[in-house]
Amino acid sequence: MSGGEVAGLLVAVFWAILVSFLAVALVRLAQTLRAATRLLNGVTEQAVPLLGEASQTVRSAQTQLDRVEAIAVDVQDVAANASALSATVASTFGGPLVKVAAFGYGVRRALRRRGAPRPVEPPVVARRVPAARRRRPGKD
Repeated sequence: MSGGEVAGLLVAVFWAILVSFLAVALVRLAQTLRAATRLLNGVTEQAVPLLGEASQTVRSAQTQLDRVEAIAVDVQDVAANASALSATVASTFGGPLVKVAAFGYGVRRALRRRGAPRPVEPPVVARRVPAARRRRPGKD
């Protein structure tokens, strides 16, 4: 065997080993891609129904929020109407009722004073202050 033949044989062996390693790497890559595809299919099968349920839940929540908004608007209208009614009643009846109540109180008081005998006030009795507690002029 000559030097050229040995070199050619070495290059052929090197290429055979390199192709074998590349073939093993490609087979493992193909297995990994198949596993990733199966995983992706499984996730897709589970995610699609979940997305449908989530979409339905969001639509239901939006419907409920619309109802709550309508209720809030109605409550606001009722509160405004009640406030206006309260102001109207206060301005219409407030002043006259206070005057009638004051007049009635005055009439009752006058009738009570007129018909009842005047109470006798008790006499004022002088109190004696003990000598020890009396103030002395010039000492405060």
